[in-house]
Amino acid sequence: MSALASLLGSGEFVVTAELNPPKSAAAGLVRRRAEALKGVVDAVNVTDSNRAMVAMAAIPAATLVRSVGLEPIVQMTGRDRNRIALQADVLGAAAIGIENFVFMSGDDPKQGSHPEAVFVKDLDGVGLVKMAVGMRDLAHFLSGDEIKQPPKMLIGATASPFAKPMESDVTKTLDKIAAGADFLQTQPVFDLATFSRWLVEVRRGASREVPTIAGVLILRSPEQAERLAKVPGVAIGPEVLDRLKKADDAESEGIAIAVQMVKALRALPGVRGVHLYAIEWPEAVVRVVDAAGLLPRPDARVVA
Repeated sequence: MSALASLLGSGEFVVTAELNPPKSAAAGLVRRRAEALKGVVDAVNVTDSNRAMVAMAAIPAATLVRSVGLEPIVQMTGRDRNRIALQADVLGAAAIGIENFVFMSGDDPKQGSHPEAVFVKDLDGVGLVKMAVGMRDLAHFLSGDEIKQPPKMLIGATASPFAKPMESDVTKTLDKIAAGADFLQTQPVFDLATFSRWLVEVRRGASREVPTIAGVLILRSPEQAERLAKVPGVAIGPEVLDRLKKADDAESEGIAIAVQMVKALRALPGVRGVHLYAIEWPEAVVRVVDAAGLLPRPDARVVA
């Protein structure tokens, strides 16, 4: 059982963060980013060419993260691979001891660095969860063939509470829960009222309780906030932009906004952790976790 699985199973409030592999073969850079988060978060999402921009592959990057003593969560998208490659990657990752996954459709290549690339999308987010659960629990490939030694894994899925209409994401999220997802990670939360409504609808409709790890984006400047507000699923309201524009120190204000959100989310029933997004700014994760009173992090071995 992975450390993250132990913490979620024990009822601990978990802290995860995003780690973007570089757009190069710089292994040392991955290790430095991981070192900066070691002891501050319980696990890090190693992204899969985030926003359809070519970057170091997630599985080898995850092995570098693990080499410094930080637990990786491999993001796996259906954007670039068909079901044969996806199942093969799951087996390969599990064989080298990677146990945590988050499955998602992935960003449209038209938004990234290779707009002419084929959007494979053989499996969507729900289909990916079904694939993983079938491999783990039923010991079968999607073809029906038996897996002699099935992979051990914790299966995560994503949710986008600020998609429009909200009901469409609630339905997708409930489908992922019904398919067997072990936990959910959401897009960044800035509008607490809307997120609370989404959370109530999901908890009401779900057949079982699934830990929700709510996203918190740490903003660095008003210009960054305006740029990210255009990303699908990210809803940054005018009051947030106004706070950043009026602040003498936009970075410190971004930290304060994130800390405020972490504390508010922690009080919501059903929220079992936070997922911190800090783009190329790992120091900000340290500051937010510390200021939110989430240090020291629990030792998963003790919890288990």
